[in-house]
Amino acid sequence: MTTVIGVDVGGTFTDLVLHDAATGEIRVAKQPTTPSAPERGVLAAVDAAVPPELLARCRHFVHGTTVGLNALLERRGATVGLITTAGFRDVLEIRRGDRDDPYDLFWTPPPPLVPRRLRLEVAERVAADGSVVRDLEPEDVRRAAETFAAEGVDAVAIVLMNSYANPAHEARAAELLRQAGFAGPVSLSHEVSGEYREYERTCTTVVDAFVRHRMGPYLHNLDHELRVRGFAGELLVTRSGGGALALAEAAARPFETILSGPVAGAAATARLAASLGPSLGMGTAVAADVGGTSFDTALIEDGRLPLLYQGEVVGLPLQSPWVDVRSVGAGGGSVAYADAGGLLRVGPRSAGADPGPACYQRGGTEPTVTDAALHLGMIPRGHISGGIELSEDAAARALAPLTGPTGIDGVDAVAVGVVRIAAAHMAQAVRGVTVERGVDPRGGAVVAFGGAGPVFGCLLADELDVDTVVVPPNAGNFSAVGLVQADIVRTAARTMVRPLDDEALPLVERVTEALFERLAQPGAVREVDLDLRHRGQEHTLTIPVRLGEDDVASVSARFSEAYHRAFGHTLPDPLEIVTVRATGRVVLDADRPMVPAPPSGGSGRGTTRLWSFRRGAWTEAPVIRREDLDGVAEGPLLVVEPTATTYVDAGFAAETHESGCLLITRKDSA
Repeated sequence: MTTVIGVDVGGTFTDLVLHDAATGEIRVAKQPTTPSAPERGVLAAVDAAVPPELLARCRHFVHGTTVGLNALLERRGATVGLITTAGFRDVLEIRRGDRDDPYDLFWTPPPPLVPRRLRLEVAERVAADGSVVRDLEPEDVRRAAETFAAEGVDAVAIVLMNSYANPAHEARAAELLRQAGFAGPVSLSHEVSGEYREYERTCTTVVDAFVRHRMGPYLHNLDHELRVRGFAGELLVTRSGGGALALAEAAARPFETILSGPVAGAAATARLAASLGPSLGMGTAVAADVGGTSFDTALIEDGRLPLLYQGEVVGLPLQSPWVDVRSVGAGGGSVAYADAGGLLRVGPRSAGADPGPACYQRGGTEPTVTDAALHLGMIPRGHISGGIELSEDAAARALAPLTGPTGIDGVDAVAVGVVRIAAAHMAQAVRGVTVERGVDPRGGAVVAFGGAGPVFGCLLADELDVDTVVVPPNAGNFSAVGLVQADIVRTAARTMVRPLDDEALPLVERVTEALFERLAQPGAVREVDLDLRHRGQEHTLTIPVRLGEDDVASVSARFSEAYHRAFGHTLPDPLEIVTVRATGRVVLDADRPMVPAPPSGGSGRGTTRLWSFRRGAWTEAPVIRREDLDGVAEGPLLVVEPTATTYVDAGFAAETHESGCLLITRKDSA
């Protein structure tokens, strides 16, 4: 048993959860995020909730960070040089030769992270089967090193043709670069990806080199500050594909952490659904994480994370395991405004943590979703986590100017409009991961968490026609709960295009054995997946296999089942393997709680004036501390806890499940 701390950095708040294995105690904290230096918000949360003696016996500190993502969004990273095979200098600009949005006549691709003058060619060629067609020309690498030195290049990406099949030339190029005096980070595509598709592999390798400049120093500085405070354990960083990496590997492979933050909430939802699905009717669960800046959602089926093997950030593809989380700019800090035609709009721009919503009284003056929710009584008056005192007057002053340009009669109506528009944006994102993929959300449950998720649970249920909303314990910090529950996960992949036949599986075994040797994880649970497709097709489906147990017929049957589920039919065409994937999973603590202990304390009790969206009117409603909720309580009402508030509208009823989850069910169709 181990004591674990999880800290998730959001756009507005930094959340901490601690599980003390010795006592079973759960501690939570929420502090304002410090965008200019995220580690300050992390350390403030630690200082507020973790005494030195408890920090000293903590074995793992698991961190979800957006530093790498922000580096891409802001284009503030290393100056990167690219060494590539002659003839492939412009692959970053040619891309796939298509449009991301075929209907946008003004669409332009994002500019490449490496300008053309720093994309340098070397003579060499390796064939797709790994055979050497032309040896590497050392002098070309030396000339590239001279150019990089003159241009002040911080990091170099080396991406040579078909290096996934034979990495010898990439390794030699890196060696020559070092001999020429380059001392900065070097990213090699066969180590970063190991998969074919030259554009995607090149882009992924360049992103890795680009974000190292910020990720490495940030993580090492955070680790140093924690150790100054007495931490003697291991710092882990969550991966975009779920699980966590050790500090050294996260600094060396930062591209794997780009979606480190949003994934944790989806992972916590998957564990919740896996453990409580039968008792809560959660065969299908929709994660609804409403933070200060964004709304993040994912579809969880049968307790499994929706895992992809290529993602995209700001138009840049990344060949990396990737939990399929959909994000939109609809959070508590999303700014409301009137467009040129006088229509009321919400987001995607956010007031963030600094200055934050107007009601925070920290310098913000623009109206936000939080201001509207406070005005409507959906958030209790007074203090919230992080020592922030909410001002109803400031919220009303920020909302009032919208009445003129929109023609909406009164601040109350503006606030209702803002909340409804935000809920509609969230519901549309949910439809993107459910209805658009052939899944009916009405048969499942919405798992509402994040600082504002429980505020929107009933509104989302009405938008989606869902009957059940589940609010987990410590809902405001539930993403950090996902960090506490994380395992150490390492992955590797190798493209190997060949028919799926009797000779294929023994070859797959040899390839996976080599991949697991590279992962070097003694005692890890091994998982193997194959990317398969019908011969002649372009795209693949990823199918788990049990080496030593499965034969070609069982793998083919599993593929046909997945193909029918995805496309509604099957094909008789033969199958081929495209990529072999190996995953090693080290379980940190099998005794970690699947559902964290319910919270204690609250910020209000009694009654409040509350807007009911279903009744379209103001009403006096009870305010109940979550720990005091006994039996079934019918809405409208507020349920308060230290890190979140749950809004229960008329026609819904709330009760506490034996797990500690708050179960909200629809009682009528009003």
